Amino acid sequence: MPYTKVLQQIKENLQTAYRQSIDCDTRLDELRKAGHGKFVAIFTEEQGFSQKSNRFLPYVKELATEFETFQDSTHIEPEALESFVKRLATLLQTMQAFKQSSK
Repeated sequence: MPYTKVLQQIKENLQTAYRQSIDCDTRLDELRKAGHGKFVAIFTEEQGFSQKSNRFLPYVKELATEFETFQDSTHIEPEALESFVKRLATLLQTMQAFKQSSK
């Protein structure tokens, strides 16, 4: 498969995203208990996610499900891979920014 190294890197980034989402979601729970965080969704449809959640983990799960289809496929469209990587980067950057701003 021509994307073996790319897929391995994506897998590692998804694992990082999963761990970070748990930390961020815990912090979101704390903020919600304090009366903050009254939003419906973290990302918009324009950012490429089909999920609508006020937590990070559902977005990670969406990407993980899509990643499984890449692994099961014999051919991956470059456009699909590019879209996936952009969404993963957006997710990781948003969680990093949230962690920094909520310290």
